[in-house]
Amino acid sequence: MKASLVLKMGQQLTMTPQLQQAIRLLQMSTLDLQEEIQEALESNPMLEIQDDNNSAANSSEYKTQEHSNNTQSASQDDSKDSHDSSLENTDWTEQIPSELEIDTSWDDVYQSSASNIPSANSEDWDFTSTTSVGVDLQSHLLWQLNLAKMTETERTIATVIIDSIGEDGYLQDSLEEIQSSFNPMQHIEMDEVEMVLKRVQQFEPTGIAARNLSECLLLQLDSLPSETPWLSEAKKLCSQHLELLGGRDYNQLMRRMRVKEDALKEIVQLIQTLNPRPGSVIESKEPEYIVPDVIVRKANNRWIVELNPEIAPRLTVNSQYAGFIRRADNSADNTFLRTQLQEARWFIKSLQSRNETLLKVATEILNYQRGFFDYGPEAMKPLVLAEIAEAVGMHESTISRVTTQKYMHTPRGIFELKYFFSSHVSTTQGGECSSTAIRAIIEKLVAAENPKKPLSDSKIAGLLEEQGIKVARRTIAKYRESLGIASSTDRKQLL
Repeated sequence: MKASLVLKMGQQLTMTPQLQQAIRLLQMSTLDLQEEIQEALESNPMLEIQDDNNSAANSSEYKTQEHSNNTQSASQDDSKDSHDSSLENTDWTEQIPSELEIDTSWDDVYQSSASNIPSANSEDWDFTSTTSVGVDLQSHLLWQLNLAKMTETERTIATVIIDSIGEDGYLQDSLEEIQSSFNPMQHIEMDEVEMVLKRVQQFEPTGIAARNLSECLLLQLDSLPSETPWLSEAKKLCSQHLELLGGRDYNQLMRRMRVKEDALKEIVQLIQTLNPRPGSVIESKEPEYIVPDVIVRKANNRWIVELNPEIAPRLTVNSQYAGFIRRADNSADNTFLRTQLQEARWFIKSLQSRNETLLKVATEILNYQRGFFDYGPEAMKPLVLAEIAEAVGMHESTISRVTTQKYMHTPRGIFELKYFFSSHVSTTQGGECSSTAIRAIIEKLVAAENPKKPLSDSKIAGLLEEQGIKVARRTIAKYRESLGIASSTDRKQLL
């Protein structure tokens, strides 16, 4: 074979740095975007937060300073005229004043930043809200252990017991395993372990370090006042007949405990006030807040979609630093400024592209799911990413990035944009019904059911079929479980 040169024409998509940055910003959540903007402001001197109130004043000030500098050389004027064409259409070429006025003093900054924090003598003061961090269950119990009066041996046993407590508050290891974990030379007896366990079970939250559900509930009942109505009966039920209560076998419970239905109802209501997972009250994670990206509101009988102005500040290019750039200058400082200016432009353009894309997608979702905003989840229509992608003229992958971890604030609550997308189920009339609408109907049916005779999955499927929605029983069970609704047996209650 002979080597030869061949000329071909073709198209190839290249992921430029600008495109990569735009895609990265597009798929960021609101909190991640705020962190990215803050990092860009700290690293790029060309970027600054736009102040609409002072922009006009600053512009007139720069023009006054420019007219006062008439003694500059002609070479400086020529260098200004040779700026980049994109710079010529902005105010970035104005002269920098020799002495910059200071807008605020340190006292002003301190007072403005501290004015939003209530004083310690104020009624709104909450020490835990400003100083507390997530504390796990073990740390909370060890803190109480440090305040308890115990010998060194008892404190060692208590530490091992606390380490054996799971997140739900129950003791994960048996007392035999806890005793065997000690060195035989320490001579730890079983009665010592049991005694220390009783001490730990007196810690907060009540019911901690229980070995089973019955003991957990009994510990909480023991902490109630002795004059609490039906207290002794509740203790008897938790110690002897807890399996019958879990199986909703109320008739057998009434026979075993020799009480009537009204009395059993009072006993069960007392037990329902207890916490079967006492460790869950100690939350070790910091609360996660949702900041909506778009806001939907109704004005003059029209639905309006707008971006949340609080999610990101409006950025602009710092005109003072941009005025230092000289096109013919190839020095290191000038090259650095030119590079930072270009990166600032790309970043601002990427933010604008993100906001425009997000607004387009949210507007199309509103137009398509108008029934949801007017009537609720039962009026939700089936929707897939391809339909919105076709409406806005974008690829499905772009729509997927836009709708992930992006939230919409509506009069009905805050929803992730993906909430409005759902599969469909065919109706008997040949139409389609959204799976989200079916879930809403199931919730409505369960909320209105007779608690003594709850609806089974088959009964719910029959009621939906009467409305023209044909859904299999196993599909009803899947939707019910996704909504966190228990089975009909577990939902059965006393009247």
